[in-house]
Amino acid sequence: MDRLDAMHLFVRVAELGSFSAVAQQLGVARSVVTRQIAALEAHLGVKLMARSTRRLTLTSGGTAYLEKCRVILNLVEAAETGVAEERLTPRGNIRISLPLSYGLKRLAPVLLDFSQRYPEVVLDMDYSDRRVNLIEEGIDLSIRITRRLESGDVARKIGTSRMLVLASPEYLARHGRPQYPAELAHHICLGYTNAGSSQVWQFMVEGVLESFHVRSRLNANNGDVLTEAAAQGLGITCQPDFIADTYLAGGRVEEILLDFPIPELGIYAMLPSNRHIPHRVRVLMDFLAEREAVS
Repeated sequence: MDRLDAMHLFVRVAELGSFSAVAQQLGVARSVVTRQIAALEAHLGVKLMARSTRRLTLTSGGTAYLEKCRVILNLVEAAETGVAEERLTPRGNIRISLPLSYGLKRLAPVLLDFSQRYPEVVLDMDYSDRRVNLIEEGIDLSIRITRRLESGDVARKIGTSRMLVLASPEYLARHGRPQYPAELAHHICLGYTNAGSSQVWQFMVEGVLESFHVRSRLNANNGDVLTEAAAQGLGITCQPDFIADTYLAGGRVEEILLDFPIPELGIYAMLPSNRHIPHRVRVLMDFLAEREAVS
């Protein structure tokens, strides 16, 4: 194993905190990874990792070496990419994490088109609404839908989504149509949450963002489930347009409180903060942004 390969392997083990996880990713026996790290430590004359039954932890020397490895590997990749990028056909693996509903409804067709256009790129798609740790899980790109980013996030905005308040015609006929957000307190709501029955929905009222407490009788961490519940007359829900559009087109729900808009959500391509962006990942981001702009 040459020096750069050893650095790559060490960085993987350090980020995942497990010989077994790296071995599984590489398709080799755990003992292979263990021997190669031991050989690296012998070459350096420094103990890089402290082993325990549960997890690997870096020594002080290992922490310092990890940071230097990242800098060197990023410089190598940047140099190679910079020289060859104009003539490169995108190739290699991209691990991408996608929110479930948006990923299936909007991005799955786009990613299939991308795969046809760039057959030398291998896409590994993970559809889940959980928030992933890009570095620890070896994810190259994650799509996140949020109103605000956190400090330190590395992201590119690729689109936006409107939030709509929805109820079925049958529900409105039985319970009346709320005219103001405050009236939601007297209605049955369906909440995107798994943390309890109390929620706060926000609306723009005369140009000012205001919060309103609602009572939810049914909660879920999936918007499709909640919109179907609303379509069956179980209550009022607040959902993004990419979920609501099909139900609205079929007349199963109606949009209410149109005079009180909800701040839209940003759709972001999130990147690991510790590495250079490979050419294939930037090509994919451009492809997603272009398709979102015309969707």
